[in-house]
Amino acid sequence: MRVSRRTVLAGATALPFAAVARPAAAASSLKVGVGIGDVTGPAAENGMMGYSMPQQQTAGIHLRTRARAYIVDDGAKRIVFVTAELGALFQSVHQGVLRELARKYGDRYTEQNVLLNATHTHSACGGDSHYAAYDLAILGFQQQTYDAVVAGIVDAIGRAHENLKPGELTLGRTELTEASANRSRVAFELNPDKDHFPLSIDPAVTVLRFRQGGQDVGAITWFATHGTSMSNGNHLISSDNKGYAAYTWEHDHAGVRYLDGPPGFVAAFAQTNSGDMTPNLDLKPGTPETEFENTRRIGELQFQAAKRAFDAASETVTGGVDHRLTYVDMSAVDVDPRFTPDGRPHRTCTAAIGVSMLAGSTEDGPGLPLPEGVKNPFIDWLGGIDAPIPRALADAQAPKVVAVPFGAMKPYPWAPEVLPLQIVRIGQLHLVAGPAEYTIVAGLRIRKTVAEALGVPLENVLMQGYSNAYSQYVTTPEEYDSQQYEGASTLFGRYTLPAYQQEFGKLAAAMKAGTPVPHGPVPRDLRGRLVNFQPGVVFDSAPLLKNFGDVVTDANRSYRRGEQVSVAFVTGHPKNDLRRDGTFLEVQRYVDGRWVRHADDGDWATKFRWTRTFVSESRAEVTWDIPANTPAGKYRVVHSGAWKHGLTGAIAQLGGTSRAFVVS
Repeated sequence: MRVSRRTVLAGATALPFAAVARPAAAASSLKVGVGIGDVTGPAAENGMMGYSMPQQQTAGIHLRTRARAYIVDDGAKRIVFVTAELGALFQSVHQGVLRELARKYGDRYTEQNVLLNATHTHSACGGDSHYAAYDLAILGFQQQTYDAVVAGIVDAIGRAHENLKPGELTLGRTELTEASANRSRVAFELNPDKDHFPLSIDPAVTVLRFRQGGQDVGAITWFATHGTSMSNGNHLISSDNKGYAAYTWEHDHAGVRYLDGPPGFVAAFAQTNSGDMTPNLDLKPGTPETEFENTRRIGELQFQAAKRAFDAASETVTGGVDHRLTYVDMSAVDVDPRFTPDGRPHRTCTAAIGVSMLAGSTEDGPGLPLPEGVKNPFIDWLGGIDAPIPRALADAQAPKVVAVPFGAMKPYPWAPEVLPLQIVRIGQLHLVAGPAEYTIVAGLRIRKTVAEALGVPLENVLMQGYSNAYSQYVTTPEEYDSQQYEGASTLFGRYTLPAYQQEFGKLAAAMKAGTPVPHGPVPRDLRGRLVNFQPGVVFDSAPLLKNFGDVVTDANRSYRRGEQVSVAFVTGHPKNDLRRDGTFLEVQRYVDGRWVRHADDGDWATKFRWTRTFVSESRAEVTWDIPANTPAGKYRVVHSGAWKHGLTGAIAQLGGTSRAFVVS
């Protein structure tokens, strides 16, 4: 149902910015392009980003992680949108991707017209940040992960660039109420505007449909739910529920085979304001028995909702594209009284986390055995836990009990404070790209501010979280006061959200007026200043009387659909060759006298597990849960990998093949 501008902007903050309409570009003048790249990092002994659990290190692959890129060109301007299946899109990656794009394309793609964001899966490789707070649990900066992520994103953009053709865009919308729950109701209930979300969730599903020459080539779906279907006990690389949704649409419904060249269809499932949205509907973290099913179920629900909106997408995107980006020191923003709850001026402060942040989100994956909701009156009982914290910072962060003052650490802060704020317009749709995790009410308030400044309906403004950098959470001032996990993780104090409203409002006003915005301070470049405590691969060796690639546990001679095939091989360390844009395994089918690939390590039905069996010896286990629709016939399992020579350090490829078996 179409809602009037008067209705959707009720309660929005009025901004006295000049507004001049920009001439609209015709929809038929658009060019669009889509592309995909592999951002999978080391499949063994690399910490995962999200739960901050040092013991959660990779030990195989369930679903490879990918970046999906979209380019829209209206003849005058061009924008790039990328969703990557990562825990976060760090500022280091943003900087690295932009350097590579400049090297390849000159000034065609810059920080102004490129929007990079993450799905926030908690089962992807970490260690690609230049800030210590996000590398500590990973045991330091991981160059291999960083290189894989940057290269994969650049690949996706490059493929979209090559794919650019005349096309059309349409918008579709629906709602989904069964794929998220509010994990921070205590905080949510404190918001005076909580009634905008009567179910305490954001059910909105928005889909942008891409066509070239009358053929569907892609879709971007926005919906708010966390990438925490897989638990903090998982060790297999996984793109989580949004990755499953993308895989289902591309692989099962569009016939995409990732290793067979350019895909015919690219489906990204992007986040919005998912800071307090969990896929664990019972508000309990998953277990090994439930996490794969939760991933599948929540992913399937997102796919089905997206497909409904996609099929009904009849609203033509018109008006061309536009973009604005500025850098803001979020630790030192003077906030106008129009944006603060008490109508008085306030200032953000040096970044710090609270004690409750260390507890983790107990609904998705608890951390240290501490309670959420720790506030200043509690410090007397704790014996002055924040005594080492400067009193001025403690006061500025109140009622947070400061655990670690990230922004005051030496020789440089543990988290970025100079952050990119961006608005990208695709026709009538506006994406507010913020470098954090925004709760649904925090996102709502920013959207209202931007919609008012632009003079557009609220439904045409989306909060695109996890964009271009990462600085943890943004809660409302009311939510901040409760000091749940999300409030304790809001780095710049109680007035972080009002500061974002103010600064995004300025960007929106400039976009409306067609005027430029100042660049702002230049974020620091920390290349070459990082340490890594994660041991690398010294050498690999095979067990006595065995060779690399030998089968240790072979397949049975026959299986029925629904059964599991399991084969184990002598292997080397996966860090020797990440096999990006490749695979560690193939399930091959015998067809017309030759073996052809039927499945690989990017498929839902397969799992690649790596285990260290001795100091320098390791084993690869490949499992295949035979789907019900598998064609009857003869199959085999093939493992590919690499091993490192102990004397020369040379890397050699290895391969192994199971016996053939029959599926009936």
